Amino acid sequence: MRLRSCLFATASAFAFGLLLSPAVVNAQPAPPALVLAVGGEPETGFDPIAGWGSYGNPLFQSTLLKLDTDLNLVGDLATNWTLSADRKTWTLTLRDDARLPDGTVLTAEDAAFTYNTARDAGGVVDLTNLREARATGTFTLAIELKKPQITFTSHLASLGIVPKASYGPDYARKPVGSGPFKLVEWREGEQLVVEPNPHWHGKRPAFSRVSFVFGSEDAAVSLARTEAAQLVAVPSALADEAPQGMTALHLKTVDNRGIMFPMVPDTGAKTDEGHPIGNSVTADKAIRLALNEALDRQALVDLALSGHGRPAYGPADGMPWDNAKANVMGADIEAARATLAAAGWRDSNGDGVLEKDGKDAAFTLLYPASDSTRQALTLGVVEQAKAIGIRITAQGKSWTEIRTLMHSNAVLFGFGSHSPAEMERLNGSQHAGAGYYNPGYYSNPAVDAAFAKAESAGSFEASLPFWQAAQWDGTTGFGSRGDAAWAWLVNLEHSYWVSDCLDTGRQQIQPHGHGFPITRNLEDWRWTCK
Repeated sequence: MRLRSCLFATASAFAFGLLLSPAVVNAQPAPPALVLAVGGEPETGFDPIAGWGSYGNPLFQSTLLKLDTDLNLVGDLATNWTLSADRKTWTLTLRDDARLPDGTVLTAEDAAFTYNTARDAGGVVDLTNLREARATGTFTLAIELKKPQITFTSHLASLGIVPKASYGPDYARKPVGSGPFKLVEWREGEQLVVEPNPHWHGKRPAFSRVSFVFGSEDAAVSLARTEAAQLVAVPSALADEAPQGMTALHLKTVDNRGIMFPMVPDTGAKTDEGHPIGNSVTADKAIRLALNEALDRQALVDLALSGHGRPAYGPADGMPWDNAKANVMGADIEAARATLAAAGWRDSNGDGVLEKDGKDAAFTLLYPASDSTRQALTLGVVEQAKAIGIRITAQGKSWTEIRTLMHSNAVLFGFGSHSPAEMERLNGSQHAGAGYYNPGYYSNPAVDAAFAKAESAGSFEASLPFWQAAQWDGTTGFGSRGDAAWAWLVNLEHSYWVSDCLDTGRQQIQPHGHGFPITRNLEDWRWTCK
């Protein structure tokens, strides 16, 4: 597909109402617009303090640091950064040419405001260890922690800086920052339209306008097949069927899917919002361990991902902080049956479902109804569990419904981060019931102690044995050889159809799919056709 086809695609998108207006034709034509259908619309908007940008590209905002293609820490707003000898104070020098779209200079005062506001918000950005961020000069910043935290760099590389003067209640819907793009329009559930920030301090994007189109997977596929979009995210089942003029792109990820189990019995307890806590079946370790032993994860990769992925055994497979010895390998039906029998689970009435203490080995597994991949994984798990006498009922729900049910029902969740801090958020007792982190109320003092030692280590390398011990220290841990707090299933590949006229550059290993992670290097993308 030549460039004229790319231009035709833009015109087609406009005809379908996907762009606000055609490019103005000048003596020097503007570069063509770009239409993407990659999902990831944030339900809480584009406010970094509410979590926007945690997994991907903040788009509108700059961060103090960032991870390059090889996951090395490099500067974004910061040109220099040091950590004090007691490992509690970061000192950063900021660039003096970072500007908002109206030309206003972003300063250290804005950065300090962002960090202190995120700390006080107490939301998904966990800055409870932040004592204070303060501007020590126009472009110098000090960030003081209460205690050493080796993973604080993940915040430095993900928390987008917001302008103090204009931040307010409507910021999430009207974001402004010193990032590479500025907001033109956001019609929720339909499209997001952005244009280059004219004062962006980095490489200027090659596109006059970028439209992110939201909707179903089927709608995204249709946009690609009608040449109305130049890059679309596609489900694994369709990944190898790219239409003419497009090529399939498969990216390796740490984006995993797994089953979160409620870890405490049902005693009638409820959250402050009145949502039930606990499940007496999944609170039995034998149920959780047996599922980990029985599940054939490669079969799930083949079934649900059409082979575009790999089995997952923990939350960080293959990352430096992973402990490969922490988990059973699965696909062992006899081991699973033995585990259940030893714990007193029997099929006393011959119906194929085990019982114990008057309870059936039965529970509900929730998944987001809009996600075909999670649905396929859930149904695969349901079928495999039958072989060991566990009856699982699959239910597709909206995320609003899942939030009210996730403390008392198993849920097929997705996570995957470039930081070991996510393991702590998923399994640390201090995060129990905190949003989507640790909704099963898992708690193990030995695991908490290992996390504390990891965070207080003298270097990242020195922290690795403690992250691994939290998973399994030879006696206990959150991995399946220990408490089996989760049954991890698969690591995805992120699959896209990409126009033959579009070069997306070299990509990182992708994190979880929220926040358009493929666009991390959007300013490097270029048209290749003439």
